[in-house]
Amino acid sequence: MKERLKTAALTLLVAVSLVQSYLLIYRLPGTGPVAVSSAGYVRTDEMGEQKSVEDTLYPDRMVIHMGKDRHTVFYPDSAFYKLIYARIQARDFAAFQVQPSGGTDWEKIAENNSGIELSFGTGLPVPLLQKTMRLAADPAFETTSIDRIWIYTGSGDEKPRAFFFSSNGKDVYEATQIDLTVQDVLQHVAFGAEWTPYTALKKHTLYIPSKPIVLAEAVLDTASFTSDQMQRNLFADPAVTRNIHEQDGSDIYTDSKRSLQVEDEGRWMTYTDPAAVPAIRADATESVLSAVDFINQHGGWNGSYRAVLPSGESKLDDDLNLRFQQYYGSLPILGSGTVRYGYMNLILQQGTVSFYERSLMETTEESEQGPQYTLSGGQELIDRIAKVEEVHGLKVVSLYPAYTPRMNGETLRLVPGWAAEMSDGTTVTFN
Repeated sequence: MKERLKTAALTLLVAVSLVQSYLLIYRLPGTGPVAVSSAGYVRTDEMGEQKSVEDTLYPDRMVIHMGKDRHTVFYPDSAFYKLIYARIQARDFAAFQVQPSGGTDWEKIAENNSGIELSFGTGLPVPLLQKTMRLAADPAFETTSIDRIWIYTGSGDEKPRAFFFSSNGKDVYEATQIDLTVQDVLQHVAFGAEWTPYTALKKHTLYIPSKPIVLAEAVLDTASFTSDQMQRNLFADPAVTRNIHEQDGSDIYTDSKRSLQVEDEGRWMTYTDPAAVPAIRADATESVLSAVDFINQHGGWNGSYRAVLPSGESKLDDDLNLRFQQYYGSLPILGSGTVRYGYMNLILQQGTVSFYERSLMETTEESEQGPQYTLSGGQELIDRIAKVEEVHGLKVVSLYPAYTPRMNGETLRLVPGWAAEMSDGTTVTFN
């Protein structure tokens, strides 16, 4: 019996040894199978996460109207924001009827009624919005772009009303069939009762906290994707690329058609591909879908992002300038100047990516809490907004808390402050 066991053990050891020898000889590191995309590039390693387009489509803020001119604001990733938005996403909206936006006193409705107002920034084409909300097909409605959704209920109403505001500023669509009840809306609004009260300014286009708010700095360790990784992800054959070192310290890699420029000590990249534009024209929705697929295949996502389309209605365009704004927790990261971080920019020509820029930094999931900052509120903030308008000679059209990125060696500091979007589209930050 013992001899049989010894024989079996010896046979097993020999078999394992043979398998290991095979792996060492025929499966040397780097010689395993690789994935080849439909675009022809060779994907040799995983970098960032993969995302669906739905992951990038969500409101930049949620205003809760509680009647008697009482309001509050929830921002992405906060508990009440996620709960309310998830419930609204599960509801059906149908039978859309158009009406001029000037026919209703929305300011009075915001003051006197309980409701939920979702802001989509510059707007989303309805076909994109349908990917994240249950909106019935409607040929007339589907040609527009929506920048706000307002669901409210008045005193004595038997059912709530839901309005979709076109980003052209002219048309409003009412969904006359919705499966929300008055009780649903009141329950959602009740979540704002104990939250920081906000005051409405400028005909309810700006909302500011009635008292200062305290936010902490986030401190994150960083690493970087390498230029070799990006070459493997962006060029069909990285072996034929050549390197050009620029006097400003940046490096350019090119295969004579496409080019990859790495700047900021390896922290930022710009990729251009002046390939022939396809004959089939693409609308904004198709272009956003293409952009998400492109990022999935060429670097992936290193955090949470929200799609930001150019202002204006969705139409067939030769070029689409698209930004994916990065968020940390509930706040956007507004990188510019000395620290370019917190966004990806793409230009699509008839649905094909011709320009792609992004940070090569990646951060750890865990962060340390830095110093706390007190952001002004109430009259002090109102005075500060007036000062910003006076200095810049422009009107503030939007105000929200945001992070400004700063580098401290290999550590990334996200410093909270106020961000004021001006009437010319520029952003001014202060704290």
